[in-house]
Amino acid sequence: MTPPSGEPGGVTDAEWAAAVEAVRGLTPGPEGDEIQLICHVNPDGDALGSMLGFALGLRRLGFTRLRATFPGEFEVPTPYQSLPGLDLLVPQHAACTSPDVVLTFDVAAESRLGELAALLAAPRVIMLDHHASNTRFGRINLVDPRAAATSVVVDGLLTRLGVPLDAEIAECLYVALATDTGSFKFDMTTPAVHELAARLIATGISPGDISRRIFDTRPFGAMKLAGEVLGRAALDPTAAGGRGMVWTYATLADLARYGQKPYVLDTLIDPVRGVAEADVAVVVKQSGADEWAVSLRSKGAVDVSEVAVALGGGGHRLAAGFTGHGTPGEVVATVRGLLDEHLL
Repeated sequence: MTPPSGEPGGVTDAEWAAAVEAVRGLTPGPEGDEIQLICHVNPDGDALGSMLGFALGLRRLGFTRLRATFPGEFEVPTPYQSLPGLDLLVPQHAACTSPDVVLTFDVAAESRLGELAALLAAPRVIMLDHHASNTRFGRINLVDPRAAATSVVVDGLLTRLGVPLDAEIAECLYVALATDTGSFKFDMTTPAVHELAARLIATGISPGDISRRIFDTRPFGAMKLAGEVLGRAALDPTAAGGRGMVWTYATLADLARYGQKPYVLDTLIDPVRGVAEADVAVVVKQSGADEWAVSLRSKGAVDVSEVAVALGGGGHRLAAGFTGHGTPGEVVATVRGLLDEHLL
């Protein structure tokens, strides 16, 4: 089936055609072109699932000189350690030194590539992403801010390349789609999202098993940690023009005390954002001595992507993030000061 044409705000027909031509112009096989796939630092389900799903698609096309990686510490979060295609994953120091093509996944800005940004000097750079704040640093940019996940863009390119879905590709893309839609409950969950999910499930994957592994399995220590962090949450009902803001924080000492890895904090934003008295939710997670990874969510009153961009980050209108410095209180005070400027 021929995919729909490009629409305003999405990927244009010319951009799809350029990406297809670039991939089809590569030489497969053991003596063929060297392909490097990269997703962002501290990869989530959409980043890893989209990258590995596309890598498996390339392998079905006969490409064998494939490597996938991400910047920073080489550790795959436990929920994603059974994803198909992990055999293609290498630490950043083992990335291709002179790839013929680089493909990036779920990367909104070069800064999210760390030291791997040097590989953007490759002859061909194809970017696949769905962040509204994307800086379009690729030579070919497949960026659709209307897409619920980067995996939607990946599916579009795989379809245009004539790669049929199999269970392995589908599992990767389903994990990506389910994580970035919050198990299909966020505003970006459209009829097209459910149609894609149906096609993926039709390959034989088990959404129940995947959901238990990704969303419903956590170490006991992670549960205890979450209880402590949620217990220190604070509500500011006057923030965001009176719509309210709720926030909390987690330190490296918290992680050490419960013997947990940083990724277990990624889902903490979900119970925080559920507070009825606040439109905006903020979770501040320590990543260094004076450095914090900040997650922002809005129920619709604030464009948190603009707040994040103003602070050096990015994301979507209702979900974004940035790296902050100082104490948790100072980071949150900076966020609060910007909320009124970006009311919707």
